[in-house]
Amino acid sequence: MLGDGSSANSSGELAGGDEERELPLSETQEQSLTPAPELNSTPSSRFLQVELELNVHLRRLSFSEPVQYIYNPLEYAWDTHRCYVQRYCRGGQRVLFLGMNPGPFGMAQTGVPFGEIRSVVDWLRITGEVGHPENEHPKRRITGLACTQSEVSGARFWGFFKKLCGEPELFFQHCFVHNLCPLIFIAASGKNLTPPELPKDEREALLALCDIALCQAVEALGISMVIGVGKVAEQRARKALSAAGVNVKVEGIMHPSPRNPLANKGWEEVAEARLKELGVLSLLKNA
Repeated sequence: MLGDGSSANSSGELAGGDEERELPLSETQEQSLTPAPELNSTPSSRFLQVELELNVHLRRLSFSEPVQYIYNPLEYAWDTHRCYVQRYCRGGQRVLFLGMNPGPFGMAQTGVPFGEIRSVVDWLRITGEVGHPENEHPKRRITGLACTQSEVSGARFWGFFKKLCGEPELFFQHCFVHNLCPLIFIAASGKNLTPPELPKDEREALLALCDIALCQAVEALGISMVIGVGKVAEQRARKALSAAGVNVKVEGIMHPSPRNPLANKGWEEVAEARLKELGVLSLLKNA
């Protein structure tokens, strides 16, 4: 067993990948939220405080087979993550793009959601030191900003917005990007395990905490629209925010993963059409 305890339980099944299935809510989510204490009044500080509190709760969780390794880039890559948040999390952002959890060659390496290395270093201009998880799989080493392997999803995601906006300041004037869950789960073989692949009780304990943190972050930033990147993130966000009584619109766009055949046929065109439909595209076009 990993970790030192467990905190929540519920019933129901969670969809995997981009399949359109209903996602359950745990009973924990139906409880009223306890506001996160603020470091100060800036949006970035409020956001970081929510994440720090989530880290404390996540450390109490326990995970069993098939999970053998757990990485939390909000701990070992906090330096680069904080750089990302302090630089780009600002007041007045209306739209939050929400992924599910980090990829092994994206946020796991850089501390930035969808954090493909070249996008993070060259376009977002993120700097800082990246350490290592306490227990590291030999096939999933963390090399930080020196990582030489590209994450396709992140390259597609940030590359698309680079084409639209030119400079990141235009994108972040209206939008921010976040992941529901900060943890990466790895099997003994080195396989990356997504939250839907975890044992049911452990998965729901995890996601119940992440749901609460999402609601706190949305309220702290004054977000008016959450756009789930992929069906899993969209469904989970919709139910979590609705159950908590957070008045925010929740929509979705196709996930750019190479495991999604539709994304491989032209993800940018699909994403652009969807953002136009949602009224977001006009905010991002580089005049």
